[in-house]
Amino acid sequence: MDDLARLAELHGIATSYQPAADVTVQVPHATITTVLACLGVPADTPEEIRAAVAEAALEAAVRPLPRTVVHWRGEPLPAAPPGSRVLLEDGGEAPWGPDLPLGVHRLTAEAPEGRTAEATLIVAPDRAPAAPGRTTHGLLVQLYSLLSERSWGMGDLGDLAELARWAGRAHGAGFIQVNPLHAAVPGTPTDPSPYRPSTRRFPDPVHLRIEDVPEYADCPDRTALDELAARGAELRRAVLEKGELIDRDAVWELKRRALELLYVVPRTAGRAAAYAAFRTEQGDPLDRHAAWCAGHAGEDPRERADFHRWLVWLTVEQLAAAQSAAREAGMAVGIVHDLAVGVHPQGSDVAGPRHYAEDISVGAPPDAFNARGQDWGLPPWRPDALAAAGYAPFRDLLRGVFRYAGALRIDHVMGLFRLWWIPRGTPPAEGTYVSHDGEAMLAILVLEAHRAGALVVGEDLGTVEPRVRDALARRGVLGTSVLWFERDWACGGAPLEPEQWRADCLATATTHDLPPTAAKLAGAHVELRDRLGLLARPVEVERAEGEADTAEWLALLDRLGLETKDEESAVRALYGFLLRTPARLVGVWLPDAVGDRRPQNVPGTWDQYPNWRLPIADGSGRPLTLEALTASSRANALLSAVREGVRTRTAPPGARSV
Repeated sequence: MDDLARLAELHGIATSYQPAADVTVQVPHATITTVLACLGVPADTPEEIRAAVAEAALEAAVRPLPRTVVHWRGEPLPAAPPGSRVLLEDGGEAPWGPDLPLGVHRLTAEAPEGRTAEATLIVAPDRAPAAPGRTTHGLLVQLYSLLSERSWGMGDLGDLAELARWAGRAHGAGFIQVNPLHAAVPGTPTDPSPYRPSTRRFPDPVHLRIEDVPEYADCPDRTALDELAARGAELRRAVLEKGELIDRDAVWELKRRALELLYVVPRTAGRAAAYAAFRTEQGDPLDRHAAWCAGHAGEDPRERADFHRWLVWLTVEQLAAAQSAAREAGMAVGIVHDLAVGVHPQGSDVAGPRHYAEDISVGAPPDAFNARGQDWGLPPWRPDALAAAGYAPFRDLLRGVFRYAGALRIDHVMGLFRLWWIPRGTPPAEGTYVSHDGEAMLAILVLEAHRAGALVVGEDLGTVEPRVRDALARRGVLGTSVLWFERDWACGGAPLEPEQWRADCLATATTHDLPPTAAKLAGAHVELRDRLGLLARPVEVERAEGEADTAEWLALLDRLGLETKDEESAVRALYGFLLRTPARLVGVWLPDAVGDRRPQNVPGTWDQYPNWRLPIADGSGRPLTLEALTASSRANALLSAVREGVRTRTAPPGARSV
């Protein structure tokens, strides 16, 4: 191993990677030296490289402790020097031993020459909370797309609560999974993608139901509020009746003006005390985010930051109310929130303490689906800075979201272990993997999930290292299994028989990045990608391959006795198939319930397709209100069948299934 490769290894930087078992790709030296520089390690000359290797080797030799130590409760205690002591996160002290309390502590030990070495000590449960019972079914929905007759142009948290009441009470659903509700970067227009937020720590007030803010009833300027509500109704009608796209910026402009009116309404003593407690609890991160929001809006942060702090508080209140509504409706889990893999490079998170790598974005290397690789335009956390901070940014992020979540979906969960870094100006194919301390990241996740009593679902689609999937499963993190991808590749790629599926997963027929099931069955997704110029092969080849893929699945359904005589019954059969797998969670993509054929997002497009701006619609493309959806005979038939399938799945042998 040469000096540069050794230095890269010391800092968790890959010098090669394997896109396939029999293929190894070398990472360009320029990429390695650039990434090292981003981590504060100069490596432009042989002399700098040798000096950096020597410095790292010396530090490792004299440190009696690693920078982070993980102890899984109930498992053997990691080695530590004699006399090591623990400063507990609550301020107390304890001797090093197996009975340490759960938490993130500081481990101290004596180093040579009388110096004291410290390490972050994470004591975590051996597993995250388990899914309730044998099978729980629920809905998957992009919240903005779910407009009720009370919405101001896009779905809101009041709509989420109402959907939860209907799904829980009428159909026994155990959860609703939504898109990331993180705060967006304001702009004209705002980036509509929920996966490129300003911050993952705080939610976006655009999701507020204005009429549910307690100060609404006491606002003296009723005329102004009524006018704004009327304009909100116009935005709703434009989407539902005129076929216009969801206009997040227009919605926020109206809601911001309404919230300005409500902000000056005197608060009751109880409300004032609750807000003060929230401010104290959230501390500097909330203050920084609020000041950033004010400055980004062209306002004086000294005068306007409190308005933006208040908006965060209101949104957290309504998020908690939605979770309460879900649990009151009988949901075993409630709302499953989605944690995006990163943040916008101009967002408030990046403007804070320097935990993010500069001039780097994350993405994916070339693979069978994208020969050029992918650049997501999201700056990564610096593993060294995160570790030096005792993983506080990650802990705070998780605590903030778990506050109102019954479960958390981790987008691209492999990022807990490593991410594909792409230096600015470099093609995605010339990036490299940079590793986190995956054990530490996973321990923090399991610890905070345990404290919240919440499930964790990892989005582990695509290329995943076996060790990563094994580690996630061992610690109780559920995976994600999408029907169309579940094939037995060791035996010719035939559709995977239901009993061969893994149990510890959320199983579904599709996702927001894939065609709705009706579109897949009809081949409409191939025609759409052809119109958008996204096909790498002739449309006839893609069409034939898509038809063959669908035919194989339908043949399996027929062999299992699941009826597929028409589109509606075929959709029902596919979800019935999922209920024959051992999956702990089964998710119904809500647009599938009404035959919607339009994907919410088409990867590889920007302005060629209205990503993240479409309302839920029926099979003809006619937008549906929440009220129309809950009254839909097709939706109720599918969800009733799913509920019956869940019930009979745990019944004695011979009971009927979907």
